[in-house]
Amino acid sequence: MLEELSVRNLGPIHSAQITPAAGLTAITGETGAGKSMLLSAIRLISGGTASGSRVSSGAGEAWSQGVFAVPDAAGDTDSDTTAPAVPTAPTASNAASKAVRYAEDAGITPEDGELFLSRVVSASGRSRAVLGGKTVPRSVLASVAGELITVHGQTDQLRIASAARQREFLDMAAGDDKQLAAYQRAWEALAAMDARLTKLRSQEAAACQQADYLRESIERINQIDPQPGEDKELKDKRDRIENAAAITQGVSTALTALDASQVNVDSDAVSAVDLVNRAVQALQGIRVGGVFEEQAVRLQSIAADLTDVVFALAQELDGEGDVEDLDRINGRIHDLNELMRRWGPELSDVIAWRDKAAFDVEDLDASPEKVAQLESERERLYREALAAAETLHDAREQAAGQLGTHVSEELESLAMSGASLRIRVTEHEGDGPTGPLGPHGGDDIEFLFTPFPGSPELPMGKSASGGELSRLMLALELVAAEQRGNAGGMTFIFDEVDAGVGGKAAVELGRRLARLAEDAQVIVVTHLAQVASWADKQFVVAKAENPDDGMVETTVTEVTGETRIGEIARMLSGSATETSLDHARELLEESTL
Repeated sequence: MLEELSVRNLGPIHSAQITPAAGLTAITGETGAGKSMLLSAIRLISGGTASGSRVSSGAGEAWSQGVFAVPDAAGDTDSDTTAPAVPTAPTASNAASKAVRYAEDAGITPEDGELFLSRVVSASGRSRAVLGGKTVPRSVLASVAGELITVHGQTDQLRIASAARQREFLDMAAGDDKQLAAYQRAWEALAAMDARLTKLRSQEAAACQQADYLRESIERINQIDPQPGEDKELKDKRDRIENAAAITQGVSTALTALDASQVNVDSDAVSAVDLVNRAVQALQGIRVGGVFEEQAVRLQSIAADLTDVVFALAQELDGEGDVEDLDRINGRIHDLNELMRRWGPELSDVIAWRDKAAFDVEDLDASPEKVAQLESERERLYREALAAAETLHDAREQAAGQLGTHVSEELESLAMSGASLRIRVTEHEGDGPTGPLGPHGGDDIEFLFTPFPGSPELPMGKSASGGELSRLMLALELVAAEQRGNAGGMTFIFDEVDAGVGGKAAVELGRRLARLAEDAQVIVVTHLAQVASWADKQFVVAKAENPDDGMVETTVTEVTGETRIGEIARMLSGSATETSLDHARELLEESTL
């Protein structure tokens, strides 16, 4: 949801800030006042094309920033990372979470549940995209904004004319996530198998030589059979053997000092442990507590430690190895070093290389038997993909009928009597190895719009004016939101949606915008009082003379109370008369769901 939009030095707007309502916000004002600049600001932070001509006269740069409320953590839903502003009505857990994930992929983490999207445009036309305070490519800004905001204006409607966008919209409205995911898993498995077969069939002598090299290397490694960490263990053992004499002498000397009986059983020398124990007995014999008892306890602990040391050192006198062991160990270390020199640098790398090479050999084995085996597996995967595509087709076809019927009903109430939408879902004709199947299923999807009775069905985008397309998109968004559920978290902006509308149809248009705003944030740029009266907040764009320099600039002001009644009256009759003011009050009172 858009919490705040700030603009500086963009066209006639030197400084403006709006805080849209969570529901419906209306942007009004006289023609030519500069309402289009607010849309330009939205398009800038959505990754749109920048132009230096939009910078205010005398200013070095223009700046626009949007603050969006988003979830604190990204969702798990996958999303296409391509272009922004797909006309859809996703759920909050879907779209906003995708936006957060795109931001996190770019190294940006939302702070306190907010994402800051901004754009700076210099007078020379160069621009800089900023996300969360960090400069990012414009495409990243576009991807993030595309999941948070959708603009329905004359230039934006053309996106829905593409087959890909129409397919995405239908899938969203159909709620066929499970069927689509199941198909895409089947398609990816089929595509991977096709790639594997293509690789096998195109192998030549070089690939066969590579397979031979891998087999020989695997055999050599298996002959030596290295074990994880074996080289370090062997080197430690070799060090002990090579220093056996010094170890024996040092340990013997230490044991002689501590307990000579461990070195010579016939020795009569008193051990250090015995001496300490005598000291303990002497202190305990005093039979006076305090410092004598404390020191006796300390000496007992020392005697126990000495006993442990003697035992540990005595163990080291045995099994230090001989010359024969040393020769065997050196030979083994040499073999392991050879492996690490060729496939290392570490022994773990050698083992990992061998395991991977075993799989690579299979892919390089282009024997007729292997190819036949993979072709059989490929046929099974193809049948599974076909079945998944058919299930997806059924879901799309059912949703297409419902969506088309309900949208046509909505159009009747939006001053488009007789207009209708039909969504055609047909099997794609393909003669390649995958037949009709593609990454998104086996269907061709086309939105066909009839603007008036008797008109032929024409592809959407080629059969309606900008205003008609805006109303058609409003109808689509309304029906999709009702079919799929809550669209909270998404911001919809409608421009020119009221073109050619008046009277009762204008009231119905406002009612439907308010209905959509129950589940999503909606911002509408309108000339109609019957639409603006439904808004939770209303902002007026107007030209005014700056008292400081006498220059005319555009201001953006929220109107409330009597000021709003006056603006509604102006929209109704062009001036605020008693009659128009009364009419405005009545209109505001009646504009409730």
